[in-house]
Amino acid sequence: MQYSSLKDFLARGRDALAKGPIAMIFVEDQAEINSTLRHHLDLKFKSVIAFIPDAFEIAPDVTGKVHRVAYDLAAGESLTEAVNQVIDAAPGQWLYYCYNAEYLFFPFCETRTIGEMLAFHAEERRDAMLSYVIDLYAGDLEQHPNAVSIEDAHLDRSGYYALARHDPDNHDHPKERQLDFFGGLRWRYEENIPVPKRKIDRISLFRAREELRLREDHTFSQEEYNTYACPWHNNLTAAVVSFRTAKALKRNPGSTFDIHTFKWHNTERFEWHSRQLLDLGLMEPGQWF
Repeated sequence: MQYSSLKDFLARGRDALAKGPIAMIFVEDQAEINSTLRHHLDLKFKSVIAFIPDAFEIAPDVTGKVHRVAYDLAAGESLTEAVNQVIDAAPGQWLYYCYNAEYLFFPFCETRTIGEMLAFHAEERRDAMLSYVIDLYAGDLEQHPNAVSIEDAHLDRSGYYALARHDPDNHDHPKERQLDFFGGLRWRYEENIPVPKRKIDRISLFRAREELRLREDHTFSQEEYNTYACPWHNNLTAAVVSFRTAKALKRNPGSTFDIHTFKWHNTERFEWHSRQLLDLGLMEPGQWF
């Protein structure tokens, strides 16, 4: 199905929002549009919605499997506004959002569906799941000048850390069970990254509810949604592996000529498997085995 705008989708596309989990893919440029859509279809989302400019093409084998909504982030349309409108239209459903050239991984995702994982998470009385946005980058920037390559993808195996998240209403105590996470290219090239954009945590998976709002910093208006675990034990977390920061650093005139390679001594090839992310501590299985 194709829709001329977000308004058109919300008017005619309610069937796509009737049953979750639902994936929202926001397309910023033409990098890996089809692989992003195929990856999330393979995870067995009930609906995959592509928010995409009219000028960009989707492969024929994918077109019939996704809901295409004309939407242009480069022209000023807002991811946050779109997500919040879908929240209002799909109360009770599990939602997910990411950009193109970003790929969701969760523990054991090769053999278990997104629905099975979220069913377990919901049984633990959790309505949101923390994910870490893990930077990917091409190993050879001469061959892949936009820093994007599925076959030559690499990531940092260390250099990640967390800091207490300060509470502006209570300066003496940080927010309970909330941390700001850092690492990857945003940490190594932080001089080129605005301070508000340096965090790598994102609540990518969440259950829509009345009056819930996504904020511009990828946190939610309901503070419990922003926690990494419940008070009793560790919960599942996920990872969104992403070429987005590498693309931006190579596209930015202020940084592109200074970066000849993203590789360093803590680089390793990405194997496109959840076991690697679990072994590196970049996501948490919690009590799910």
